[in-house]
Amino acid sequence: MPNSVLTPQASDFPQWYQDILNKAELADNGPVRGTMVIRPYGYSLWEHVQAEIDARIKAAGAQNVYLPLFIPESYLRKEAEHVKGFSPELAVVTHAGGKQLEEPVVVRPTSETLFGEVMANWIQSYRDLPLLLNQWANVVRWELRPRMFLRTTEFLWQEGHTAHATQEDAAQYARKILHEVYQDFFNNVLALPVLIGRKTRKERFAGAANTMACEGMMRDGKALQMATSHELGQTFAKAFNIDFTDVAGKVQLAWTTSWGSSTRILGGLIMAHGDDNGLRIPPRLAPIQVVVLVVRDEQGVGDRARALISEMKAAGIRTQLDTDVSSSFGRRATNWELKGIPIRIELGPRDLAAGNATVVRRDTAAKSAIPLQGVVAAIARMLEEIQANLLAEATATQKKHLTDVKTIDQARDAAQEGFARLPWLVLGEAGEAELAQGGITVRCLQRPDGAISKSEDDPELLAIVAKAY
Repeated sequence: MPNSVLTPQASDFPQWYQDILNKAELADNGPVRGTMVIRPYGYSLWEHVQAEIDARIKAAGAQNVYLPLFIPESYLRKEAEHVKGFSPELAVVTHAGGKQLEEPVVVRPTSETLFGEVMANWIQSYRDLPLLLNQWANVVRWELRPRMFLRTTEFLWQEGHTAHATQEDAAQYARKILHEVYQDFFNNVLALPVLIGRKTRKERFAGAANTMACEGMMRDGKALQMATSHELGQTFAKAFNIDFTDVAGKVQLAWTTSWGSSTRILGGLIMAHGDDNGLRIPPRLAPIQVVVLVVRDEQGVGDRARALISEMKAAGIRTQLDTDVSSSFGRRATNWELKGIPIRIELGPRDLAAGNATVVRRDTAAKSAIPLQGVVAAIARMLEEIQANLLAEATATQKKHLTDVKTIDQARDAAQEGFARLPWLVLGEAGEAELAQGGITVRCLQRPDGAISKSEDDPELLAIVAKAY
C-alpha cells in the first residue's frame, strides 16, 4: 500500500513531485527566487549522473576545461542571434567593487561566446582540429516560472564545445554525442527510453544550424527534454574568427558544435520512475544500491549485518548499514522506500536463527527470504533484474503514451496525455504555431524508423508533439 506521507500521483502530480523533493531530502528552495539548495542525497545522485556522463564524454575524445563565470557583454553582441535567444533570461552585473563597471558582464547563460573566443586563440592550423572540449559548471537563466531541477535560475550542467575542419566531421561528432553519450546513458543507466530527433526551426538553439534532442516521457503524460546536441555551422566561427590554415595553406573557417545536459535529469529520474511510495532509483545510478536494516541488534545480528556489508562492498555493491534501532522499524523502512534504494535487506534475530535474510525489492515491493550463504550473489543478480524491469516499465509507459494520428485536431487531443506522432507535411510550421496556442510543442522530428534525418526537408519526417515541462 502507498505510504501516507506523499500526495498520490493520480490526485495531484505536481504536489507529489514537490513532496518527493522534501520527503526524500533532495532539494530545498534557495534564498533567491528560483534558486535551489541541493541536499546531500540529491547531490549524490547528481555525482553519479556526472560520473557516468563524464566517462562517456571522455570516451568520445573530449577533454574537460573550465572557463570563467562572467562573460563581457560585448561577446554576446558579436553574435546577434545568440543575444536574441537569451536576452530575456540574462543576469547582468553592472557594479562591482563599489563602482560602475566600464563594460557590464553577463553571468553565463551558456558559454558559446567564451568558447568561441578561446578556440580562436587556440586553433592555428588543421593540426589543431578537431578541438573537443567539455565543461562542468553552473549557469544562470532568469526563469520566470521556476521549478526545482526542471527550471531554476541557477543550475548545474555540462556543456561541450567542439571545432572541426569540415561540416561533415562536425555533424558526425554531434550525432556521436547524442547517441554514444546521451542516448546510451538514458537507456543503460537511467533506464529511460528516449525519442531522438531534430528540432524544428522554431525550437532549435539560437544560432544553430541543427539541434537534436532526447525526449523522455514522464508518468503523467508530459514530455521532458533530457539533453540536446547542436550543429552550429559556421555562425560562431564567423562571429569569433575561429579559423585555421588547411593543408594547402589556405585560411578556412571552422565548423563548431555544442551539446549539453543538466540537473534536469534528476527531475526526469523522479517523474519517470517514482511511484506513490517515493523514488525508484535504477541500480546502475543508485549511490546506495542496498541498505541493510538491523531489525533488533540482538544475538549477533549487528555483527552479521556488518559482515554482510563488507561482503557486498567486496563484490562492488554500494551499500549502507542502518542500525538506528532507536527509531521504529516502519519509519526506517518508509524512509528508505522514499529514497528509492533498489534493495532493502532486513535482518533480525529470527532471520539469523533461520540462516536467512529478508530481501525487499523497491521496484515491485516483492519480499523474499534468501539464505545468507548465497545472498551476495543473489543480490547482484537482483540488481540487474531491477535495472531491466525499470527500463521495461518506462518503455511500456512511453508506448502507452505514444499515439499515431493523421490530423492536427487528433494530435491536439492525443497530446493531452502523451506524445502524438503525425507527418510533418501535415503539421508544418502553421500547424506548429496553432498547437502552440494550446501549450503543445513539437518535441522533435524523426524518420519513420525513429532515426534522425540528415535534412529538415525530408518528406518522410514525422513530428512528435506533446505538452512538456
